[in-house]
Amino acid sequence: MNPWRNISLWMDQLEEPLQPRASLQGDLQADVVVVGAGYTGLWTAYYLKRQAPQLQVVILEAETAGFGASGRNGGWLMGNLLGEDRLLAGLPTAERKAAFELLHGIPDEVAAVASREGIDCELQKGGVLYCAARYPEQEARLREYLGELRALGLSEDDYRWLAPNELAEQLRVANAYGALYSPHCATIQPARLARGLARCVEGLGVELHERSPVIDWQPGQVRTAHGRVTADWVVPAIEGYAATLAPLGNHQLPVQSLIVATEQLPADVWAGIGLERGQAFSEFSRQVTYGQRSRDDRLIFGARGGYRFGGRLRSDFNLTEDELGLRRYLMAELFPQLRNVRFTHSWGGNLGMARGFQPHMLRDTRNRIALAGGYGGEGVGASNLGGRTLADLILGRDSLLLRQPWVHPDSPVASLRRWEPEPCRWLGYNAIIRSFVHEDRVLADPRSPAWRRRLAQALAGRMESLMK
Repeated sequence: MNPWRNISLWMDQLEEPLQPRASLQGDLQADVVVVGAGYTGLWTAYYLKRQAPQLQVVILEAETAGFGASGRNGGWLMGNLLGEDRLLAGLPTAERKAAFELLHGIPDEVAAVASREGIDCELQKGGVLYCAARYPEQEARLREYLGELRALGLSEDDYRWLAPNELAEQLRVANAYGALYSPHCATIQPARLARGLARCVEGLGVELHERSPVIDWQPGQVRTAHGRVTADWVVPAIEGYAATLAPLGNHQLPVQSLIVATEQLPADVWAGIGLERGQAFSEFSRQVTYGQRSRDDRLIFGARGGYRFGGRLRSDFNLTEDELGLRRYLMAELFPQLRNVRFTHSWGGNLGMARGFQPHMLRDTRNRIALAGGYGGEGVGASNLGGRTLADLILGRDSLLLRQPWVHPDSPVASLRRWEPEPCRWLGYNAIIRSFVHEDRVLADPRSPAWRRRLAQALAGRMESLMK
């Protein structure tokens, strides 16, 4: 069996043989060279060729298209950007409204491209449900969050409170206190989107070389073991793999997310769960727990992750018994009927986290580098925005895309915030995560006294603020 099929359920479901494209052999000249055939690289190449077909665009991929986070994620196509509330809060009302409309339009833009290019990525725009469940403090935090969204000018059409009985019409979780529903989200089969985009850009004339890891890069040139590409622009589209191309690892921290998929569930079980319209769902805790229903009736369930000392990438995603056990426990808390369900697939991936949770899209004019990243686990949709933005930056176009607070039209890569050196990163990350774990354990125990619950929340909230 092709080992790439073991990457995730999504890759395992592909009908294609997963034969690698030819690696780079020799030297090439191009207008743009993209490092990485994940979403950001593929979207950038797509929009470049759609707008300027004459450009010579080359993509170099270390493994195969979809090998990284693009073939391993939870399948949420969000019309959001990490930290958008902080980024947009200071804008004038009209500019903030335009920015939200731009973000909310991401799922429709991807759907339009998929339809135009014949990419069946199982896209369903059923919205997302942020659920208050497991303990009452989640409801208070979720209502507070809704208040913040209202203060930014977002209406009932964007985020609507659902009472428990209204939530039950879409999703039935144990001990629900309510939920926040937003229509600005779709679910997809991620590997189908990545592989479809790869075929699409090749059809547009992009030269894509797989099994061609970049071992050295500098302004205007990237090099592999068997060749080099000289280009006017370099696009390092590697997100969670930034540590492989110094000095990008100073600005992007690789963290891991872990996911399981159940066996196919019968109709009567789904009748007790819901999710008939392709909705995504999340339990509203500081440690992200999320899921969706796949086209073949599995529950896809992701929860929490980790960070390795020194920002080391994780390559072995055979989940341990403890990792599987935590996901089984959390799933059973929400869906008791799935307590003994069988997992057929478990996997994970590396994703990129920028300092201050600050996504960025920039053009380093002096060094001729265009870079997007810092998606923080929300990259399925954000990468489409990033690809469109990088294309406009490279082509020198003026557009609404470029007038956003996460876009830096003339900034060196070195201007991005740097992560602290080790062991500060590792100690800080683990201190924060342990405070989250402690909070969750205290609040999930109905016997915890009020003073302990308040203390656990205060500590976790304080630690969370240190990450921003």
